[in-house]
Amino acid sequence: MNNKFFFCCPVCKGELLDNDKYVSCENNHCFDKAKKGYVNLLLSQKSSKARHGDDRLMIQARQDFLDKGYYKNLCDFVSKTVLKHSQSGIRILDAGCGEGYYLSSISTLLKSNNINAEFGAVDISKDALKFTMARNKEFFSAVASVFNLPVKSNSVDIITNIFSPAADSEYFRVLKPKGKLIRVTPKENHLLELKQAIYDKALKNDILHKEIGGFSIISENGLTDEIEINNNQDIKNLFMMTPYYYKTGKADQEKLEKLDFIKVRTEFDITVYEKNG
Repeated sequence: MNNKFFFCCPVCKGELLDNDKYVSCENNHCFDKAKKGYVNLLLSQKSSKARHGDDRLMIQARQDFLDKGYYKNLCDFVSKTVLKHSQSGIRILDAGCGEGYYLSSISTLLKSNNINAEFGAVDISKDALKFTMARNKEFFSAVASVFNLPVKSNSVDIITNIFSPAADSEYFRVLKPKGKLIRVTPKENHLLELKQAIYDKALKNDILHKEIGGFSIISENGLTDEIEINNNQDIKNLFMMTPYYYKTGKADQEKLEKLDFIKVRTEFDITVYEKNG
């Protein structure tokens, strides 16, 4: 096909061309495309971990939970925020895309407003990319670390960074001047009731420092809601979405087995940054 690819070569930063079954650069660095359509651009020497990112069990739990609409208010808010800063021809990168729930919504909203955009999705988990491509085969999706993005400098208009690592120096590098970084983080009391149902001492979330070098904050919004979950599987799915799932002992995890109803606060910070320059 020889079409230009969204990403660049992780070895030499040269342009990648799409050749159906693989992508390659002018220096003959080649990377196979999976049957699902994503390409693996994670250099093995960059990490020695046997498992990269969330596994299939966690990704499936997240998809099952999100597809029931529990976080729809957040998804709609993020999508409308992206729309506000969009025009035809832009490039949007979801850094730490998970199973693609938010990017899929963004894509649908932009298309309904006749805005043509190019979408890139990056996650360190292969399983995440499989789910993302199942949602939308038109996304350019790559297994890669957000701390070593296979993306050319000054080439992206908008980055969404939703509950994923804050690789701010890389986001600054790949964004165009005046490019936007849209970040979603949990506030202090987010999911506190879920923690109280599991732990003897439930800790609130840390308050994150918002200032980022090289960026100006152009908008800050808090989004608070209360969701009712009335079945055990959805409660367990929510817990499996959290970063403390694998850090919780068996005894505490078993506290959820007989829990069939919970009312939980969701508290999100949505901050929009603009790259200076």
